[in-house]
Amino acid sequence: MPASLPAHFEAFSEAHQQGFLAVKALKDKGQKICGSFCQYTPAEIIMAAGLYQVTLCGRSAAPIKTAETQLPANLCPLIKASYGHLLEESCPYAYFSDIVVGETTCDGKKKMYELMAEKKMMQVIHLPNLPDYERSLEMWVTEIRAFRKGLEEKLDITITDDMLNEAIEWCNEERRQTARLYELGKYDPPAITGYHMQHIEDGQQYMFDRKMKLQMLRESLDQCEADWKAGKGPFAPDPCRPRIIVSGTGLAAVTDKTIKVLEELGGCVVCYEGCNGISARRRLIDEDRSRDPIVRIAEKYIEVPCAVVSPNNRRLEQVADTIDEWQVDGYLSITLHSCNPFAIETENIRRVCEKKGIPLLHIETDFTPGDEGQIRTRLQAFLEMIRARKEARLHG
Repeated sequence: MPASLPAHFEAFSEAHQQGFLAVKALKDKGQKICGSFCQYTPAEIIMAAGLYQVTLCGRSAAPIKTAETQLPANLCPLIKASYGHLLEESCPYAYFSDIVVGETTCDGKKKMYELMAEKKMMQVIHLPNLPDYERSLEMWVTEIRAFRKGLEEKLDITITDDMLNEAIEWCNEERRQTARLYELGKYDPPAITGYHMQHIEDGQQYMFDRKMKLQMLRESLDQCEADWKAGKGPFAPDPCRPRIIVSGTGLAAVTDKTIKVLEELGGCVVCYEGCNGISARRRLIDEDRSRDPIVRIAEKYIEVPCAVVSPNNRRLEQVADTIDEWQVDGYLSITLHSCNPFAIETENIRRVCEKKGIPLLHIETDFTPGDEGQIRTRLQAFLEMIRARKEARLHG
């Protein structure tokens, strides 16, 4: 790790904590907050509605016992933690949300939303899960229109096409900058750690001054590139250092016992794949204002690489392309217990990795302590195997 980090790194890392006060300040000014869970939620419509969007996914084991008074114990910890926070009123983001947007990515969430709707104003978006693009897009456009109309009716507002067009262009610029974050992983050695990638990606969700957030992101990424070119990057040159791609959901809650440990043990995370990964950031919304903005928004969000789609061939193609582009040596799949769609789809990703000649390590975990030692041991063995392969190729 470098002796010093770009000045804004700490601000991104602390944004989740500081965001509590920021949300309260917004509420005190009469602003409205929209809580959301998933990348499928169209940020452009929320922004055009004049709402401030905040992520509500639970990331702590503390409220799970409370949730289990109403939810099954063998449910995904992210769902239980999210609902437990609402029951306990222990998460300011959920507490201050004027409306919560849900998406039907899994059966557990769908049923949890029914209970959540008893306590919060809800708008649920129903996702198409067919790989048939034309049929899915037709349904998805209908759902996005219903989402727009639902916000207008529930909040007594009007969302014009001009508002949507402005939001589209703004959110596209945010995506361009976040894509740069992952592009830093292409450098050899990478110009940023995977640990800091994750903290920036997570932290920016809780920065509500959009202009300031964009400026800080640009300055941080510019500084990373400048430091790397000056020989001050976070990794010393090492031709045998394992370059790892990471995939998973709910990563923010388990970063310290997975990503951080992997890099402490001598690997480097060069890119993230999945809902918050490079594919979602590279896909921009068409900015042609002559076309219906709802259709353009639907075209972008229908391609979120979620395991809810079956079969999910687009995601598998993206995985193969990313392995090649980032010159990846190994794939780390992190799934939460009882997240069946992503856990099962890991087998399909393993087959892609086999064709590419790289190993895959699958780690299932949750928000509780106790498995740190086992995870560290598995990560160490995984990295040692990859390093041995690279050393054999280098010297053979």
